[in-house]
Amino acid sequence: MSTLPSENSIEDASNRSFWMPGNYQPTVKRTEDAFQACNDIVACFQERARVERQYAQQLSEWSTKWKPVVDSSPLYGSLLKAWQCFLSSADRLASLHASICRSLVSEDGDRVRTWQKDSFHKKLFGGFKESQDIETGFTRAQKPWAKRLKKLDKVRRAYQKVSRKEHAARERDLHAQGNPDVAIDKQKKIQEDRELVQQEAEKVRARYEKVLEEVNRYVPRYMEEMESIFDQSQDEERKRIVFLKQALLSIHKHLDITNNESVRAVYNELHNTLMSIDEHEDLRCWKNTYGPGMPTDWPHFQEWIPEKKTKKGKKEVEKKGTIEKSVMIGGVKVRALYDYDGQETDELSFKAGEEFLKIEDEDDQGWCRGINDGGCEGLYPANYVEMV
Repeated sequence: MSTLPSENSIEDASNRSFWMPGNYQPTVKRTEDAFQACNDIVACFQERARVERQYAQQLSEWSTKWKPVVDSSPLYGSLLKAWQCFLSSADRLASLHASICRSLVSEDGDRVRTWQKDSFHKKLFGGFKESQDIETGFTRAQKPWAKRLKKLDKVRRAYQKVSRKEHAARERDLHAQGNPDVAIDKQKKIQEDRELVQQEAEKVRARYEKVLEEVNRYVPRYMEEMESIFDQSQDEERKRIVFLKQALLSIHKHLDITNNESVRAVYNELHNTLMSIDEHEDLRCWKNTYGPGMPTDWPHFQEWIPEKKTKKGKKEVEKKGTIEKSVMIGGVKVRALYDYDGQETDELSFKAGEEFLKIEDEDDQGWCRGINDGGCEGLYPANYVEMV
């Protein structure tokens, strides 16, 4: 069951009220609290930035560690590309988390620091000008109010003192009346004392009521002045809240990778690479590279043809030397200029910058045949590559 509040609890609540002298201090202290909150926010997300940087570094180290293992693994074809795609995805994600680290420090952190410097003006001997202005306003508004309250408290205590005195005189008078042990003169004296105390109590009560009326007449003016200063403080606090909300939203934007297009692209590409694993194509490549599909020079009759001695010019020798540097066993080494995804099963897919061997020259339609390091062989557009 709920209980009625005691007189002491009511008095305590009244003493803690904003309207009582000095109780505006929590409102004044908000300025220093907001300044400290800015320091804590910057420190908090600088630490988060270090977490992002460490994660980016770990991703990069993981990719670097496993790249030679994956490249030299016995896997081949689309399965090998899928495994390699996990490592390239990690490199791209490492760059993304490194950029998150930079954004948290150089963009979000600097933004809060700049606003903090512009919004809080430190005084020479400590504190902030903003909090001093608010405290000065409250002090001026409360000074006449505090004097009136002090005067009211003085007459209130005087009235309560005389009331106790009157109550005691009344009790003595009641006890003395009709008591044969108390002389008539004594009873008369007690009655006169009670009347004097009663008159004194009435005077003190009248003064108490008068002072209370003066205080109550001053209340509207006091409330108006206090609320005016309080509204100024509220306006400053509103600006702080609005700014910090925008700062936290900016931090959220940088940390929320679920809506980041780069992250989506990384995982979409990884998913597409995994879905493009084609066991039939991989088996066909293996068959053509290491199995029965390999080109073979079957034994056949070869006529003897006498060698023709030709005089080679200097330019031809230099050209031959250049070609020999680009020629590897089985073909010419080329480098892809663009990405190319094969549309047919007999076409070779590759990424820009990838190197492989051209094993057949360009045909009339502009197609060449090549073979990559994974052993996959197929056709590709001749203008998509350059000789190494």
